[in-house]
Amino acid sequence: MLLHLSHTDFRAALAATAAAYHHSSTPPCSGAASSRRVDCDPLAAGGRRRRGRPFAAYPLVLPRADSSFTRPLSASPGAASVMKEENKPALCTADELHYAPVPGTEWRLALWRYTPSPEAPKRNHPLVLLSGVGTNAIGFDLSPGASFARHMSMQGFDTWIVEVRGAGLSKRESELKMLKQSNKSAGSDSEKVSGLLEARKNSAISDQIRDLSQRLVKIIEEGQRSVSPQLFDLQDRFSATVEDFQKQLDLIVSYDWDFDHYLEEDIPAAMDYIRLQSKTSDGKLLAIGHSMGGILLYAMLSKCGHEGVNSGLAAVVTLASSVDYTTSNSSLKLLLPLADPAQVLNVPVVPLGALLAAAHPLSTRPPYVLSWLNPQISAQDMMHPELYSKLVLNNFCTVPAKVLLQLTTAFREGGLRNRIGTFSYNDHLHKNSVPVLSLAGDQDLICPPEAVFETVKLLPQHLVTYKVFGKSAGPHYAHYDLVGGRLAVDEVYPCIIEFLSRHDESSN
Repeated sequence: MLLHLSHTDFRAALAATAAAYHHSSTPPCSGAASSRRVDCDPLAAGGRRRRGRPFAAYPLVLPRADSSFTRPLSASPGAASVMKEENKPALCTADELHYAPVPGTEWRLALWRYTPSPEAPKRNHPLVLLSGVGTNAIGFDLSPGASFARHMSMQGFDTWIVEVRGAGLSKRESELKMLKQSNKSAGSDSEKVSGLLEARKNSAISDQIRDLSQRLVKIIEEGQRSVSPQLFDLQDRFSATVEDFQKQLDLIVSYDWDFDHYLEEDIPAAMDYIRLQSKTSDGKLLAIGHSMGGILLYAMLSKCGHEGVNSGLAAVVTLASSVDYTTSNSSLKLLLPLADPAQVLNVPVVPLGALLAAAHPLSTRPPYVLSWLNPQISAQDMMHPELYSKLVLNNFCTVPAKVLLQLTTAFREGGLRNRIGTFSYNDHLHKNSVPVLSLAGDQDLICPPEAVFETVKLLPQHLVTYKVFGKSAGPHYAHYDLVGGRLAVDEVYPCIIEFLSRHDESSN
């Protein structure tokens, strides 16, 4: 059952739940800015999923005139000392778990490493995977049979998933020390905060989060009243998740960062660490970014072009990413009204993971009153229901309000800007010197092909390849399907591997 919502109702409900985001072989990718579509041949295996209508990650410090964006490749950052976790939690399905320190902060970024298969071709550069906003590493490694990260390691790439601050298993140094002292694993959010946080149920922050939750439920109920049965248990579901959420308030009150913190601190620290571990001959890395992960890569290329420094990247692949959504009908525009209550209430975070977990049963079970959430993430029949549920329930995290507020500048004239609005990441992409493969999904409601092309057309055309997956008669690709859709392994992955292989060799 797919409910028909008016634009107003859809806008209100979608803003309220902050639904994320944020997802035989294909012929090699070729040609600059080609918009031709790739036909999708169904796989013999793969489950069917109900059709819905979703929204997204999915999946970011202040630029200083006197500072260089990237450290010289010859520099060996002392802060990036080896921090391999010998007793990794069961949640981490990678071969190794490392922690990369972020200089000047207490943060230790979790890096999931997938070592290359000895039978695979030898590669020259390690591969970095960046996730979308409010997501963790799980989206790249849903299961042994549906793991983009594992697939790339089997192709010979030394593959690393980066979890930015506040996501997944990333922690502060004090948390790591206390967890070791208490001899507990870091396998879940509850374990992460256990023994570290004191409940602040009567604090102003607690009241603000509860107020926000109640407002969101009221908006959804008003938006749905004329088109569906009453959402009888949504308030109870949100109340329960918010109470669990309150247990993490000591951590939440320090969620005081934005997109630029990811860009200027976290990603460079992770890249430094990976270079130190992999010891590449030229110090360069290959990088793939999904949604906000791709936006980070575009922003990095723009700043490096502006500052005339080496990005340290041999080649870049972006999946469903753009720094300019002004001309597209992206459902992410619905983040704009969502930002207002968070700003007015001075709430430091939006509990994206908790809200999606509460809404999930209403989008996948009768009477499917929130079924419009589903296509925001995956198109019809593109993901097995169990994997889709795992993605929704385990891949999304708490998002700092400042991250969302900065990302909303991508929907205004000039595209995405830095924190104070003085630097447009659009303006310097023409100075890029790194080969880029930019992929889009034909039914991506979050980052439509036209939004992807808005960024593609700014890059030097001899360095960019643009490809849209999906065909008019279906199957189709939505936001996450480029990473984890059932056809991705036979259609999208070969395209990416061919591109990376070519530039992995040519960069030496």
